[in-house]
Amino acid sequence: MKRRMLFVFWIESIMASVTAFLALLTLVWRDWIEGVFGFDPDHHNGSFEWMIVAVLFAASVAFSVLARRSWRRASLALG
Repeated sequence: MKRRMLFVFWIESIMASVTAFLALLTLVWRDWIEGVFGFDPDHHNGSFEWMIVAVLFAASVAFSVLARRSWRRASLALG
């Protein structure tokens, strides 16, 4: 049970880091999505990128909160 809680913590922490990195990457290099996927839904006006930044930032905050909750539960279970 304790190992599972720590495993969940690490998964949530990694996801928080990845989503934060992608949000920052999108702020710095706005055309990376078009470059990687060849997909340009907004025809270079930037609205899609801002939506991506907002979603990734919200996901990063959510994963961070979940990771903190998992860490606290695991530390309480460990005693």
